[in-house]
Amino acid sequence: MKLANKVVVVTGGGAGIGREVVLESLRRGAKVAAVDLSAEGLAETQKLAGGLGKSLSLHTVNIADRAAVEALPAAVIGAHGQVDGYINVAGIIHKFKRVVELDYAEIERVVNVNWWGTVHLVKAFLPELKKRPEAHIAHVSSMGGYAPVPGQTIYGATKAAVRLLTEGLHSELMGTNVHVTTIFPGAVKTNISINSGATTSAEAEKMAQSGEAAKFKMTEAPVAGRIIVDGVESNAYHVFVGSDAKMMDRLIRLMPERAAALIYKQMASLLG
Repeated sequence: MKLANKVVVVTGGGAGIGREVVLESLRRGAKVAAVDLSAEGLAETQKLAGGLGKSLSLHTVNIADRAAVEALPAAVIGAHGQVDGYINVAGIIHKFKRVVELDYAEIERVVNVNWWGTVHLVKAFLPELKKRPEAHIAHVSSMGGYAPVPGQTIYGATKAAVRLLTEGLHSELMGTNVHVTTIFPGAVKTNISINSGATTSAEAEKMAQSGEAAKFKMTEAPVAGRIIVDGVESNAYHVFVGSDAKMMDRLIRLMPERAAALIYKQMASLLG
């Protein structure tokens, strides 16, 4: 679905990949409803949009809140007159800990945002999208949704669920006006660990100074944003963001145990 003159909702629009998707969509002529838990983050996105900000509306919503998401389509239509699609980028990770070391509150927080937040968006927006001549649903899963990352097992499980939900929607909506895309980012340079509460700013700075972060090749967030929007505009089935995501997709299918061992070797130092 070409984004020019379309109205697109982007969740996670107040930071990181989501912000870059908002800005790239605006550059391509879309009207954008940016959704985020952080009003401050959304305000910064609007500032960065500059003159394109006239086509941008801001919506401070926690996608884990079902009632708030159910009210969102009406708010977007009220701001822009229609809604033609959404790109769900919002998601959080948890602390780099083994499953047995995570408390239930943290597990539930990740499940509520990553899984239930995605379900809420589908249920709220799909009835409206079916009314449009052409529409699009895009969900961000993760490389961790098909390749096991020790210390992020619960996160990975939610993203694997998002993958199957999205692929199932694609099959259910074949032959309709609604296109569906699943997106798999690898390592992208954002503040997701801080924004998720998985690390503090001081911990992130310590990791950077130690050179630990340099071990991982990361895609720049603006590049990730362009790749995602390209995928939406081409109605891609899958979009892989970063050479690591592409490589691991191949390796996990060909040699799953070897791939798991390779990831463990890379990530073991983060587990302590």
